[in-house]
Amino acid sequence: MSLQPIFQTIENTPVGLAIRDSQWLFPIIEGCHLLGLALIGGVVLLVNMRMLGLGLGKESAAELERDARPYFNGSLILMLVTGSLLFTSEAVKCYNNQAFWFKMSSLLLAIIFTMTINRRAALAGTGGGSSGAKVIAIINLLLWTGVGVGGRWIGFS
Repeated sequence: MSLQPIFQTIENTPVGLAIRDSQWLFPIIEGCHLLGLALIGGVVLLVNMRMLGLGLGKESAAELERDARPYFNGSLILMLVTGSLLFTSEAVKCYNNQAFWFKMSSLLLAIIFTMTINRRAALAGTGGGSSGAKVIAIINLLLWTGVGVGGRWIGFS
């Protein structure tokens, strides 16, 4: 079963048509999407660098995780909402684009990993912790890098 008819239907919704036909909506939504990406990237980098034993030595990884969680959640919501809006304007293009599927796979894995394994490791750690915490931090950083690379790849394809 092909998903292409579903993607065509999504692209032809009033929201998709409005975004695609507007001179300003797509760039405004994309700007908000990139702001969300910058914020979530900063939060992920901050917590994971601490798990690697780098930066902000006065605060533990657990403290940073707790303090940064609202920013992570808010930026994730912003990215998901704006990304969905951008998707509606070019769903068929996305369906046929390897970069889109790479980004969506990376995003799903990054969200699940960050909210489970990475979060537990950060909350258990006190600073530049164990080799296990370092491996988890590196994996998390690579997953989120995949999301960013996938997004740029979409823009160039």
